[in-house]
Amino acid sequence: MLKNILKIFTNDNIIELETDDARMAITALMIRVARSDDDFTNDEFNNIIYLVKKRFDLTDEAANELISEAKLLEEQAPDTVRFTRSIKTAIAFEKRSALVEDLWSIALIDDYRDANEDALIRTVVGLLGVSDKDSALARQRVTKN
Repeated sequence: MLKNILKIFTNDNIIELETDDARMAITALMIRVARSDDDFTNDEFNNIIYLVKKRFDLTDEAANELISEAKLLEEQAPDTVRFTRSIKTAIAFEKRSALVEDLWSIALIDDYRDANEDALIRTVVGLLGVSDKDSALARQRVTKN
């Protein structure tokens, strides 16, 4: 399955994602955000487990398996643009702000706004077609919780 997903992300043509592939792309993007500050902490990892379980209604075992595969995909994917292009085909526009909120919750789990995480999320927000205002509102919701 991972080889097929890698083909999707290395192909210049946009391909509709299957449900499992969309889950993989979203989870890999979460991991990319967590790794963007060169410090993938246990808190970030546990937050990703929580978010993946909630978002996709998965068991602990299924979430851990998805995350393990997504880590490999994230390491091998050439760029973030391919993730976001694929995610845009899988997630309706009105649901993308919730994904941005999840990304902010990963970046801010340590109560520190790292410049690399911030820059990556800003890039992702633009690529997903989410406005800066909606991103700021998503970030504010995260900081209140």
